[in-house]
Amino acid sequence: MKEKIVNFFNDVAKEMEKVTWPTRPELMESTRIVVVVSLVIAVFAWVVDLAVSEALKAIL
Repeated sequence: MKEKIVNFFNDVAKEMEKVTWPTRPELMESTRIVVVVSLVIAVFAWVVDLAVSEALKAIL
């Protein structure tokens, strides 16, 4: 059992060496994209919520 655990962590270390980490500018750009898309989705959900609320008020 101990050998399997040690092998697992050795394999993890080998795989982590293969990872190409983003540069700081790439990370900043990705972060901006995520924030902007999240805001767009939030505004869209808010508008839909308002529309549905007003529609239900009109019906009821």
